[in-house]
Amino acid sequence: MPPLAPGETVLSSSARRGAAVLLSAAVLTTLSACGAAPEEKTAGATADGKAKVQPGAATSVADLGGMEALVAAAEKEGQLNVIALPPDWANYGEIVKAFQAKYPKIKINSENPDAASADEIAAVKSRKGQKRAPDVLDLGIAFARSGATENLFAPYKVTAWAKIPDAQKDADGRWYNDYGGYVSIGCDAARIPNCPQTFADLLKPEYKGKVALNGNPTKSGSAFGGVYAAALANKGSFADVQPGIDFFGRLKKSGNFIPVESTPATVEKGETPISIDWDYLNAGYADQFKGKGVDWKVAVPTDGVYAQYYSQAINKEAPNPAAARLWMEFLYSAEGQNLWLKGYARPVLLPGMTQDGTADKEAVAKLPKVEGTPAFPASEQLDQAKATLAEKWDKAVS
Repeated sequence: MPPLAPGETVLSSSARRGAAVLLSAAVLTTLSACGAAPEEKTAGATADGKAKVQPGAATSVADLGGMEALVAAAEKEGQLNVIALPPDWANYGEIVKAFQAKYPKIKINSENPDAASADEIAAVKSRKGQKRAPDVLDLGIAFARSGATENLFAPYKVTAWAKIPDAQKDADGRWYNDYGGYVSIGCDAARIPNCPQTFADLLKPEYKGKVALNGNPTKSGSAFGGVYAAALANKGSFADVQPGIDFFGRLKKSGNFIPVESTPATVEKGETPISIDWDYLNAGYADQFKGKGVDWKVAVPTDGVYAQYYSQAINKEAPNPAAARLWMEFLYSAEGQNLWLKGYARPVLLPGMTQDGTADKEAVAKLPKVEGTPAFPASEQLDQAKATLAEKWDKAVS
């Protein structure tokens, strides 16, 4: 049950939170409302005469005079705007509560938890200068990279910066990977006599009208990951995602694949009894639906092993820049990383935490079993896969 390897990653978001990987699509509705512009990034001076920066210009906690000063600045702002963080996604519900308990003077405003990564980027652009703009973002890696290229994110290196593998972060600190997982097949054994274990199994006639993805792969990272994994399972490669698109085309033609976005609600109702999703989400369903008539089983398909990380970023024009940086420090502390781990996600610092003994051993033992070591596509391969999906996905499954 290996943690995600510290190699070049893929990734991106997914379904209910599509935090994920692909094309910039969708624009949030009702993005109006005026607000004040973020705080000016002017300089002052500390007692020792060193230059002091305002929170919006701080690239590390040291720039603000240390953790105590960062907390004070964040509490003075009193707000933190987050977006696209479903409570049942990687244990974000508990993470938000833990942050609020630790810093009760900072109110978390959580908006549009079911948004995709494309929606997050749209909100950053359309709400520039407004008090209601998102302060922090949880994005698929493709969106993190494109957002950094568009100069949307603030450079900030958390205290644990040196512990994040180089391949898992932007050299300037504009984004860094946070947690990841493997594409998996979730199945309600109470409704499906023989749960599928591989992508090849999904083509069997017994699964007609039962197979779903967690979103549209042109917008959702988890759905994108599902198509990429299917490509690997069907003689494709990171340089060739077409076999994955063709696979879902066959699933649709056979009647097995249904164009319904898999969510906890559709799972509980039996509308999507087989769901291709990240293993941490599927594993979470197994806990969530105990005693509710759903017997949710999780399998990481051996014929298409695909893993992916998501990434964190700070809005360059964050209305609450100190709170944004404090949120990052919390997420990349042992406490924050273990909370993701408790939600079955594999945090980026897990290898080091396993070595130094700070990882939650009980949570590690509960991670879904995986055979093989994941590999990750290079940036250009990821970009090509996105372009191919944008061009061919709708036609393949229509």
